[in-house]
Order: sequence, then C-alpha cells, then structure tokens
Amino acid sequence: MSTSKVVAATVGESVLDTETAYAAVWTPQDGAVVTFSGIVRNHDGGRGVASLGYSAHPTAGAAIAEVAAETARKYDGVRIWVGHRTGALEIGDAALVAAVASAHRGTAFAACAELVDTVKAQVPVWKEQVFDDGTVEWVGVSDAPA
Repeated sequence: MSTSKVVAATVGESVLDTETAYAAVWTPQDGAVVTFSGIVRNHDGGRGVASLGYSAHPTAGAAIAEVAAETARKYDGVRIWVGHRTGALEIGDAALVAAVASAHRGTAFAACAELVDTVKAQVPVWKEQVFDDGTVEWVGVSDAPA
C-alpha cells in the first residue's frame, strides 16, 4: 500500500510559484523537498521570443492528475504538487511548477524529475511562441488528442 499523496495537480490560468508548492507538500517527516519551476525565457533555438501563450485540451486536467497519481504510486512516501499554466505568459513567468516531498532526497529528486518529464510528454498543453520577427511557432500540437 502506497503512503504517497497528490496534494494538487492542476492546469489553468492561475499564477504558479514554487513557494506555494513547497508549503503544500512539506511535512515534519520530510527530509527533502525538490521543486521545479519551468520559466518562460526570452529565446528559443537562437531566436528571440517576444511573447507566448499556452492552450490546453479539455482533458489536460485529468491527464495531469493521472500523471501525478502514477508518480505517487511508483514512489512510496512522496507528497506531490504539480501545476501547468495556460493563457498569455510573460518572460519570467512560471509555466510549469512541481514539488515533491519525501523522507529522502534521492526519492524526491527521482520522483520530481519523472513527474516533470511525464507532464511534458503526456499532458495535452501546447505552446504558441511569437518571435521577435513576428513569426509564430506552435510546440506540441502534433501530439494533440483526437
């Protein structure tokens, strides 16, 4: 029986920050909290990024919840918080935030890394990048659910 818990797994327009995620997962039993914050940067592929926005499929909320639950099943004794933002974001905004607490650092690092990688691979959220020259690129759209 797993003693893990998913504290939060969300997709939406709310601002995300690691302090909130950390506070939600840490308990006095935990010797480690690993956080991740995917930040909007001002460049991609050697090109300047002017702005970007994220769109999500209606199933994205259920998908991120399932990814978090699967991670919790795999790593016993962890507490998980993960959120992906949608809407218009500015340079420096957090697009993806995750926190994993555990009694031991190795478990917290491994679970957080797998959680973030799996969210990026399986949750149907797409990025529209507008470059400094006005061209637009969509990222992840080819992975859209039918």
